[in-house]
Amino acid sequence: MNLLTQDQRRKLRANGKANAERLESPESDGEAHDFFPVVKLFNPCGAATWLLTEIDPDEPDIAFGLCDLGMGCPELGSVRLSELASVKLMGGALGIERDRHFTADKPLSAYAAEAQACGRITA
Repeated sequence: MNLLTQDQRRKLRANGKANAERLESPESDGEAHDFFPVVKLFNPCGAATWLLTEIDPDEPDIAFGLCDLGMGCPELGSVRLSELASVKLMGGALGIERDRHFTADKPLSAYAAEAQACGRITA
């Protein structure tokens, strides 16, 4: 399975471009957009989860979002999509997967606040 659908990749790129333009604008207040997550990725054999909101417009292999490696300290940050795609689990039979049923119902900041309180992503 591909980590991202074409539509998800398009939305992530559009969000990344919107944030880059906002932060470069002379009228910017220095705050990035607080997008709803576009995709949820997870380790089917462990506790790692990623809620991604955007792709860096200058580096399309770098995504930004809420990253939880399952060690009790979820954080906002960047992840290299090619690294996630290269993960092989269960002797190569599995890899990182996309949650096909995930639909965000709040902005990333709300997921981050909940994750900080719980020590993990709860979506």
